[in-house]
Amino acid sequence: MHDEETTPVGQTEMTCREVVDLVNDYLDQALPLGERVRFERHLDDCPHCVTYLQQLRATVAAAGALREGDLDDGARDALLQAFRDWNRGAAAGSTGG
Repeated sequence: MHDEETTPVGQTEMTCREVVDLVNDYLDQALPLGERVRFERHLDDCPHCVTYLQQLRATVAAAGALREGDLDDGARDALLQAFRDWNRGAAAGSTGG
């Protein structure tokens, strides 16, 4: 646990749930300084979140290396359909539906 000297005034320690919610912004270097400090302090104490971050970085790297020609038609179509289904669900959730 962090003491008052190492935790910014008014800030509480970050939870694993917060790390999951903020990890994309962290990877995009879009977190404000205070949030980034809290995020990295959490990583100092949580090997599970370190593993999660490493796995996500590896996934992003692997996905970034894929080209459309690397997938057979069935895999491509399945991924596109999964994205469409996810996107529809996200859109329905944003409208309260």
